[in-house]
Amino acid sequence: MAIKFEAPILKFAEKGEKTGWTYIEIPIEIADALNPHVKKSYRVKGKLNNYLVKQVALIPMGRGLFIFPINAEMRKHLGKNKGDILSVELSLDTSEIKLNEDFLICLQDEPHAYKLFTSFSQSHQKYFNNYIETAKTDATRAKRIAQSLQALLVGMNFAEMIRAQKTLKS
Repeated sequence: MAIKFEAPILKFAEKGEKTGWTYIEIPIEIADALNPHVKKSYRVKGKLNNYLVKQVALIPMGRGLFIFPINAEMRKHLGKNKGDILSVELSLDTSEIKLNEDFLICLQDEPHAYKLFTSFSQSHQKYFNNYIETAKTDATRAKRIAQSLQALLVGMNFAEMIRAQKTLKS
């Protein structure tokens, strides 16, 4: 069942790791209608205006409130900015995440990395997968698979891997 509502686009000023994020708020009543009594992250699908979205994780912010992060790709397609109103249509997304086959093969060769990876929630696994899948060349994709495996082997989650890479570059 899809739930329809309108929401303004918001942007965090200073909010720890969420600083600068663009998002819409998902009020308690709507979150409860989508997935009753669930207070942890879950995935939704639907439309922002006429832009289709799927497998987007709603992020809990406490007291039953969730946010729906709007990434750069979504903003580009929507042509909307902070303060603009979106027509939102959402429903629970229970579809399975299709992981990159090359990454899965490499994970199976590294039991420690595989065990850690499979202990993560599907939405956290999706961060790794999207990082790999958004590579524009095969060489970059291979490099990202190797980086992801190396991070998992030393016990890092996705955010830790990205922070470590930024530290190395500076």
